Amino acid sequence: MVDIETFENPKPGRRYEITHVNPEFTSVCPKTGLPDFGTITIKYIPDKLCLELKALKYYFISYRNQGIFYEAITNKILDNLVEVCSPLEMEIISEWTTRGGMNSVIRAKYEKE
Repeated sequence: MVDIETFENPKPGRRYEITHVNPEFTSVCPKTGLPDFGTITIKYIPDKLCLELKALKYYFISYRNQGIFYEAITNKILDNLVEVCSPLEMEIISEWTTRGGMNSVIRAKYEKE
């Protein structure tokens, strides 16, 4: 399990959306070894637990030196955060700065069954 702290949802039973945006996300391209820069947006409807921001910040920093593709990062973040807080719904959106004249946006979604 990923070491991300949570806290009890202050309003369980109410469906409300929480959005966290990290505009300074960095990782490394596994092909070139060059840094990748992006914005990671987390949108979720909590169930019993909410994500604690300081721990989330340090979780994101752990990717700084990892060689990983955009698609893998986006899905890994979703899997890790769902495992930690078991939300009703969650979407991770990664938006990457332009490289070689192109930029990418990756979306991954989860819904509790």
